[in-house]
Amino acid sequence: MKVRTRLATAAVAAMTAAVVLYAGTASAATMFSDDFNDGNSTGWTTSGGTWTVGADGTPVLRQSGTSSDARARAGATSWSNYTVSVRVKLTAVNGTNRFAAVLARAQSNTSYYYLALRTNNTVELKKLVGGSSTTLASAAVTVTTGTWYTLSLKVSGSGLEGRVNGGSTVTATDSQFATGQVGVATYNAAANFDDVLVVDAAGPSPSPSASSSPGSSPSASASPSPSASPSASPSPSGPPPNPPGPGQPDGFATVAGYGQATTTGGAGGPTVTVDTTEEFLDYIARTGPYTIQVSGTITLPTGNTDGMHNVTSDKTIVGLGSTARLVGGGLNIGLPISDAVTSPPANAVHNIIIRNLSISGASDDLINVQMFSHHIWIDHNDLSDGGDGALDIKRGSDLLTVSWNRFHDHDKTTLVGHDDANGAQDTGRLRVTYHHNFFDRSDQRNPRVRFSPLVHVYNNYYFDNSYGIASTNESGLFVEGNYFYSVNNPGRVEFSGPLGRMVERNNILVECNHPIEVRGTVTDPATFYPYTVDPPASVPTIVPAGAGVGKI
Repeated sequence: MKVRTRLATAAVAAMTAAVVLYAGTASAATMFSDDFNDGNSTGWTTSGGTWTVGADGTPVLRQSGTSSDARARAGATSWSNYTVSVRVKLTAVNGTNRFAAVLARAQSNTSYYYLALRTNNTVELKKLVGGSSTTLASAAVTVTTGTWYTLSLKVSGSGLEGRVNGGSTVTATDSQFATGQVGVATYNAAANFDDVLVVDAAGPSPSPSASSSPGSSPSASASPSPSASPSASPSPSGPPPNPPGPGQPDGFATVAGYGQATTTGGAGGPTVTVDTTEEFLDYIARTGPYTIQVSGTITLPTGNTDGMHNVTSDKTIVGLGSTARLVGGGLNIGLPISDAVTSPPANAVHNIIIRNLSISGASDDLINVQMFSHHIWIDHNDLSDGGDGALDIKRGSDLLTVSWNRFHDHDKTTLVGHDDANGAQDTGRLRVTYHHNFFDRSDQRNPRVRFSPLVHVYNNYYFDNSYGIASTNESGLFVEGNYFYSVNNPGRVEFSGPLGRMVERNNILVECNHPIEVRGTVTDPATFYPYTVDPPASVPTIVPAGAGVGKI
């Protein structure tokens, strides 16, 4: 898919245009995108190397030469303030310290800014002027041939900011180039590129300090007063203003990616009301957008599906009133499992909203999200008594928001990441926002996370749990404004498997046996989307009153 010019106002409105990426005080609109699913690279100008469109799970832009510099450029020379992101996989290198890069404000094949992912395990923010390079900033990052990474380069005024997989931030200021095209490049390396996305970034660039991790001292206090917690002070910059209003998705479900601007569900399609099993299974499997209103109790069969029933893309499934129920089975969002698929396929399931439903009694999961599904909003549901997970998110799925749900009468609540050996599918993806959920005696995995660069957990109410959150396999958890009551281990990075990373801010712990464990740095979610944190002392009141069904 290619978008060659800035979207007109009417078109932006039609796709619910508040695309939020690198959000500050301004929203972002798509200027250009190319996922190469049309099988060509029309609109790209190449220099050096061998450029083709080939398959890597889905069509990708492939540069297969390793003996020289190679570049491909696209877009308008007049573009000034924007963020360009691309997924990149190094496939072969010739020598040491080679790289693949994303370019911004390209003047020519020898003059531009670029973010280079290097095989000496660094990421470098650089500029090239007449073929001569200058390093502006660098950071350590593990770089493995054959692994997908997401590179993002923001240029706004004289501010430059680069990121790898949403973290590993490098920033600098430079005024050499004010406008220019976007592009990708390699240096004595072969690489595949996919999902190029350019969104505008009007307004001042964040200061370098805004990209550093906030303070993360342990939250050992058991006092209900926020001021008593050693981490009670929010970051100096605070979150951006103006999050979406009631009834609108928020969090990672609104962040652009994979050719999708935000999550709209069945918007634009017909609205139907179903009250029988046959009607429900018919409409959730149909092609195209539908808003499916569930009335009363629907029993989902087991049969040959193990009680899991597939939901296709572009669907809103919403319960009517407070009595809409799915019993005996669960919902599957995603293509059939395949370990051989390690990048998002063109037909990945996407753009689904599930709201105001009680789901219980499944023999397997209540809701399962898998195989690179993206842009999912799960909101105001009551999830209980499943055979396995209440809500599992795994195998490369990305850009989800889980909000205002009540989880109860369940053991393994919500898993993010399939297992410790699934890094090929999961690394750099699995970005999820959890907010205002009521974990009501749900024993464990609230959530348990592997490989994700950022899971944002805020304003949730934890009541009488074995453990709250677990971060493993170098996943990054940003935990703020939650209330933990009678939780043995509120937050853990020392768990089964490799260690994770966790930053905590302004949480309240009451009658908990251990503090929140902290380790490493994690990107502030305010980098990606606007949100407002309620005072954590109010969470035990507002979350039980607002979470679950019958509240929207």
